[in-house]
Amino acid sequence: MATLSLVLLLLSVQWSWAQEDPLLPFSEHLDLKHKVRLKWGFDKIKGTILFELTVNTSGWVGFGFSPKGGMTGADIVIGGVGPKGIYFTDRHAVGKSIPLVDKQQNYKLLSLTESDGKTVMTFQRSIGSCDENDLPITNLPMKLIYAYGQTDEIMYHSTRRGTKQLNLLKYMPRINPPNSNFFDITMVNFTVPAKQTYYHCKIMKAPTFDRKRTFIIEPVITNIDVMHHLVLYRCPPSVTELLEVECYTGMDTKCIEAVAVWGVGGGVMAGLPIGGNVGDFFYRLEVHYNNPNKSGGRVDNSGLRFYYTSKLRQHDAGVLITGLAVAPGYAIPPKAKSFLTYGLCDTAYIPKVLETPHDLHVFSLMLHTHLAGWKVRVGHFRGGKQIDFLAADENYDFEYQEATNLGKTKTVKLGDKLLVECTYNTEKRSTLTWGGYSTLDEMCLAFLVYYPAMNLAKDTVTWLNMMFTKTWNDTSINQYQQTLKRIDQHVWVMNSNVSVHTSTISSFQTELLHHPSAPCMSDSATKSLALPSGP
Repeated sequence: MATLSLVLLLLSVQWSWAQEDPLLPFSEHLDLKHKVRLKWGFDKIKGTILFELTVNTSGWVGFGFSPKGGMTGADIVIGGVGPKGIYFTDRHAVGKSIPLVDKQQNYKLLSLTESDGKTVMTFQRSIGSCDENDLPITNLPMKLIYAYGQTDEIMYHSTRRGTKQLNLLKYMPRINPPNSNFFDITMVNFTVPAKQTYYHCKIMKAPTFDRKRTFIIEPVITNIDVMHHLVLYRCPPSVTELLEVECYTGMDTKCIEAVAVWGVGGGVMAGLPIGGNVGDFFYRLEVHYNNPNKSGGRVDNSGLRFYYTSKLRQHDAGVLITGLAVAPGYAIPPKAKSFLTYGLCDTAYIPKVLETPHDLHVFSLMLHTHLAGWKVRVGHFRGGKQIDFLAADENYDFEYQEATNLGKTKTVKLGDKLLVECTYNTEKRSTLTWGGYSTLDEMCLAFLVYYPAMNLAKDTVTWLNMMFTKTWNDTSINQYQQTLKRIDQHVWVMNSNVSVHTSTISSFQTELLHHPSAPCMSDSATKSLALPSGP
């Protein structure tokens, strides 16, 4: 039987992160006096978003979405605890009068309490729009409105109202500690070669100072039209000299512990601790230039900017990179409309190399393929059955890659399996597409950001199965795809110890489920009235 070697890449990246509530990880005060606080979380797989609104009042409270920040056209909910009990309605505004009750009630009340002069309203709705009176929640900043009364009689709110613009689905908290500063790790006046694909690596040392932590990492891009991605790796202690060479030529391959990842279309990222002992390490900045026109003379100074502070957070976080090893033997047949590959990560092997392993709480991720990839999904399995998707991008776009918040923390327990499924289209290609670093080669990877970090690192084992003589048609393509499910995958888990194990995808449920479409909340449905439990 042929053997497909998969690398389980667990990297100790010490990102700084702390979350108070796995289901409601994001929070903002909507007013300057901090009398109105909104907490929220979402699940893009299920298509739902959860809110908790806390207002310093014993009267009615209202919250909604507005096209322009005012009442007209707003999608609103109003609730409270009155003399006759709890009331809660889905409404819409047609002017500056009291909002009208919707014929279709698409918000689900989960709890509503009033005590010590505060009203707390927890409710859920669909991310999308369910009727003409609802506004869809999008990936763009939205204008949120609020209002409240001093009694339970719904009437004019006077000055007890306001508007705030937030991006709910791509939220980045506005953090600016007073003692923060930044430093850059970038290329310096590097001339981009006139090649279609080129990887350039620069090994350098981080600034040395007392232990700090970065809270935001952002890309510094000077030639966006030829930039594909940036990766910063930490080097082992044996690397002690500066170096600048073409990547993967043998001189730079020791630095393999990923610290930060940015892809074309992405934005800012969470941070990691630096300085002190960590600052004693060297780092390798890898820049992938995608230059399809082979233009020459471009001078580049791209890289990453690290904002840092001395304030420590509760948890450090790490990056789990899983999927298929980037190797020449990883191949996709030509003339395939929809060809699937699978990479298996079995967390049951982590205790083999760690004395104190623990569950992984995943809160962010980035998916990655090249030009032939058009769909990427990460299935979550427990006890041989799929219990969830960690991620699912049904319309993956090579030109738009970024790390995204999951909307809530998803717990991967030790013993769970993660299956990364990538779907490719090679109908217009006449030769094999190999795994590799060029944009015309392919990858199938998922970068999962989790906490608390574990002290793990990785090594790469390649596999090679020559198929140049194969005649590719519908039958042979299907046979090869089924073979990928049956053959063994080697899982390597490493730090100072090495643990190698064999897993077979076909030993458990192999077909990922169809993830549910976004539901429209209905008042007649009662089974979702309880807060969803964690994994």
